[in-house]
Amino acid sequence: MSTQINETIQTHYTRTDLGSAILAALAQAGKDPDRLSPEDLAPVDEFHIRGRAATLELARAAGLDATKRVLDVGSGVGGTSRCLAKEFGCRVTGIDLTDEYCDAAAMLSARIGLSPLVEYRQGDATSLPFDDASFDVVWTEHVAMNIPDKPRLYSEMHRVLKPGGTLAIYDILAGPAGPVLFPVPWARTPDTSFLVRPDELRQLLEEAGFKIADWTDTTDAARTWFVSLAEKIRKEGLPPLGFHLLMGSDFQAMAQNQRRNLEEERIVLAQVIARK
Repeated sequence: MSTQINETIQTHYTRTDLGSAILAALAQAGKDPDRLSPEDLAPVDEFHIRGRAATLELARAAGLDATKRVLDVGSGVGGTSRCLAKEFGCRVTGIDLTDEYCDAAAMLSARIGLSPLVEYRQGDATSLPFDDASFDVVWTEHVAMNIPDKPRLYSEMHRVLKPGGTLAIYDILAGPAGPVLFPVPWARTPDTSFLVRPDELRQLLEEAGFKIADWTDTTDAARTWFVSLAEKIRKEGLPPLGFHLLMGSDFQAMAQNQRRNLEEERIVLAQVIARK
């Protein structure tokens, strides 16, 4: 990606002292920061629609087990990598553009005893710092929306996968009903939002060398989940621990726009399994 776009995206996601803010919110929510479980972190650490439920569905579709070495592209604060390590015993390497996220991910993983199975590196998804054929599974959830050079993104994912390896995607795509309403969790303006339609994603994957094994439209489930979340926020306000810690003061506006984007079919969601 261009340096300017990278810097804008990093600014969108960066929050100073994010790890400390999460620990303080955990304490405010009644959790002991020195005795944390993955479940304690669930409200904040899987920053995608439907959270852990969507992660587990994708993991089962991808056939994860303890023999798999996984690359989590766009690993955020590490919730997905910790979930996969804990539930399936696989080794996971996370890579994220935002330094703060990598630091918070490593800290939280250490606090719940998963450091032996997970590691994090700062880096660009379109120039992955890994050797060819390094991973059994390349995994990504709600990341490609911020990446304009999608041919290079999927080419890099294909490169680092072992022959016969699996690409597991859970992503937001452009819907049929018109432009996205901003701000949304992945972008405050259209300048850093790069959605493609489902047919475009299919073509991009095939051109990168992948064979699509399974494609599931999960928009209905996403809509139900997000309507419930937005309504809860509207009625009760923001809880101590939640995605707003990552996004800041305009998260409520983002949540309400995301609800409308889903309800008005401005966005759709897909779970995709592809093979190298």
